[in-house]
Amino acid sequence: MFSFRKLHAQCSFFLLKPCQNPRLQSTKSATKFAGKATIKEAQAALLEYLHSTRSLNFLDADNMCRNSPSFIQDLLAKTHSHTPHVNTKRCISRYLRYHPINEFEPFFESAGLSPSEYAPLLPPHMIYLNDDVLLMENHQALCNFGVPRTKMGRVFKLVPQVFRYKPGILISKLQEYEKLGVSRKTLINVVASNPCILVGGVDFDFVKVVEMLKSVIGKDCDWIGEHLLINKGCCNWRLVFHVLTLLSRDFNEKQFGGLITRSPGLIFEESGGRVLFLIGFLLKFGLCVNRVCIMLQEFPEIRVGKFLSNLRLCFLFLTEIEMEASEIGRILQSHCLVLGSFTIKRTITLLTNLNVGKKRLCRVVKDDPLIMKRWALGRRIEPLVNSYLEFESRALKKEFMLSLGYEENSKAMNESIKLFRGRGAELQERLEFIVNAGLDYEVVCKMIRESPRILSQTTDRINMKIESLVNEGYAMSDLASFPSFLSYSAKRVKLRFSMYNWLKTHGAAEAGLALSTIIACSDKAFEKMYVNRHPSGLQVWRDLKAQISSMA
Repeated sequence: MFSFRKLHAQCSFFLLKPCQNPRLQSTKSATKFAGKATIKEAQAALLEYLHSTRSLNFLDADNMCRNSPSFIQDLLAKTHSHTPHVNTKRCISRYLRYHPINEFEPFFESAGLSPSEYAPLLPPHMIYLNDDVLLMENHQALCNFGVPRTKMGRVFKLVPQVFRYKPGILISKLQEYEKLGVSRKTLINVVASNPCILVGGVDFDFVKVVEMLKSVIGKDCDWIGEHLLINKGCCNWRLVFHVLTLLSRDFNEKQFGGLITRSPGLIFEESGGRVLFLIGFLLKFGLCVNRVCIMLQEFPEIRVGKFLSNLRLCFLFLTEIEMEASEIGRILQSHCLVLGSFTIKRTITLLTNLNVGKKRLCRVVKDDPLIMKRWALGRRIEPLVNSYLEFESRALKKEFMLSLGYEENSKAMNESIKLFRGRGAELQERLEFIVNAGLDYEVVCKMIRESPRILSQTTDRINMKIESLVNEGYAMSDLASFPSFLSYSAKRVKLRFSMYNWLKTHGAAEAGLALSTIIACSDKAFEKMYVNRHPSGLQVWRDLKAQISSMA
C-alpha cells in the first residue's frame, strides 16, 4: 500500500544528504562568513539535540555548542543552512534527526583542542559520549572539583589515562594534595595547565615547591598555572625544586621573593632548565656568582630561552668577526643584559649593510659594544660611515690632517684618510709620541705626509720599533729619512737586523747601511744582495727565520 509519509521520509533523507559535488569547498568557505544570528540558531539546534535527544548533561551540552566553532561551521556547510531565507535551526534539527554526529568532536574542541589535536583521541568504534562511562565520570569529577570545561584540553592531551580511572580514584588524588596543604584554587590552575600531578602517586616535589613559594611570597600559588602553559610537556617538579633551592642560597628572602614575582619564567620555563643553561653559559664566560645574581635581579621581560638564544647569537657574531676570546668575554661580562634583550642580525647581513670588513667592525664593537643594539632584527641599518661615532671620528681625522698641512678636501687628503686606522684622538697621541722620541714636530708632520700608514699602529708598537732602531746604532734622523720603517712588521725588522749583524760580524757586509737598504727590499732581493755573500749565509738566514717565527 502506498505510504505518503514513508515516501516523504525517504525524500527528506536524500535531500538532507551532504553534497558531494565540487561546490562543497566554496560552500564551506562561505560558512566562515555566516552571521551571528545563523551561528546562534545552529548552536541552539545542536544544544537541543545533545541535551534533549541524546540526554547529555545540560552544562556539557551547552559548553559543546558554545565552544566548538569548527564543528558548527562544518555542520552549517553540510546542511547548507547558512544560505539566505533558510530556517537554520529547523534545517540542522532535521539533519541531526537522520545523521548521528560523532559527539566526541565537539566535546574535545570545546575543551580547548583543535581538530588536528583531538583527531588521535577519537575512539575508533564509538560516536556517543554516554557510551564511554569512565570518560564522562572522570570528566564530571574534574568539573565538580572546579576545573573549567574549556580548559580541560591539556588534560586530554598530556594525560588521557586519567579518564580511564575507576570511579573515586581521581577525586581521591586531588583530596590527597589538599590534605598536604595545597589549596583547591592552586590545584585547579595547575591541573588545567600541567595535569601530570594526577598520574601515579602524590608528587611530593610539587608539594615542596608550593610550600616554598608560599613561604617566600607570602600568598597562595594559584598564579602558577598561567606560567606552566609555556611548557609543551609536563613540568618536572623535582627540577623546579632544585632550581628554587639553588637560587635561594644566593638571595635573602626579600630578594628571592621579588625575583620570583618579577620573573616567574626563570623557574617555570622548561621546569627551570633554561635558567640553569643560562647560568652555566654566563659562568663559562667569567661572570662570578654575585654578578649572575645581580643580572637575574635585573632580568628583562623576555622568555629565558629567547634571552639565551640572543646571547648565543651575539657570541656567534663576535666569533665570526674574529674578535679575540678575551675581548668576547669582556663584552659578554659587562653587557650580557643588553645583548640578551634583542636578536642581532646575521653577520653576513651586517657586513654587507654596514659596508665594512671584519677588522673594522671588530674595532667598532670593541670601542662601543652597545652599538650592536642598533643592528637588531627589524631595525634599518645605515652604512657604518654614516653612524654618529664614525662621523665624529672622521671629523677628528679631518681636523688632524689639516693640522699636518693637507689642503682641505684635496685628493691627497682623501686618499690618506683612508689609510689611517684609529680615531682622531688616537692619531694625535701617536704623533706626539714620535715627537717626544726626539724629532721636531714639523719633521714628524712631513714623515706622516710621506707615509700615512706609520700612524696606523698603537704607541706600544711604535715604541718597540724605535727602540730596536736605536739599539742597532741608528739615530732618529735616520728614521726621518725613512719613515716607512715604522710601517713594517716587528718580525721583519728583527729578522733583517739579526741577519745584517751576523753578516757584519763575518765580514760579509759593510757597516752603516741605510735603513731603507736593509728593510725595504724583498726577501728574495735581500738574499741575493747580502745573504749569499757568505757560504753559510743562507742556512743562517733560514735558522733565524724559523727562530723568530716560533717566538711570534
